[in-house]
Amino acid sequence: MTNREFREVLEDRTARYAVDVFKFLRSLPYDVSVKIISYQLGKSASSLGANYHEANRAESRDDFVHKISIALKEANESLYWFKVVEGLLDFDVNVENLKNETIELRDILQSILKGSKRINSQLLHSKLSTPPLHHSITPSLVTPNYSL
Repeated sequence: MTNREFREVLEDRTARYAVDVFKFLRSLPYDVSVKIISYQLGKSASSLGANYHEANRAESRDDFVHKISIALKEANESLYWFKVVEGLLDFDVNVENLKNETIELRDILQSILKGSKRINSQLLHSKLSTPPLHHSITPSLVTPNYSL
């Protein structure tokens, strides 16, 4: 899988993740606590993909790293909100599946960020010109392990 193909697949995966989270949020019973959680989780889950999408169109390597860092923070925030939802609801397979997908996306973003920071460090030390923006990760991490 080329870097471009990887980016496209992960962009699609993060968009699908946001849609799945919104569909799940629609299924929750309405009360004040759920309204607050739904708002926060909806924002963080959709922002994860939006920031990844923007990172792939970054103006510089530093901009790419910054936007991947934000996407990673949003993944961590989404994971927090799923833990809160778990505490409020009885076991729900959809919560478990979405939480696991959040963990996988977080791990992918963490790997991209580490690789990008390593490249930045190497460039700084070698004083080479900045290579084209790209990231590499094992293709097996691109396919989600759940379905709603």
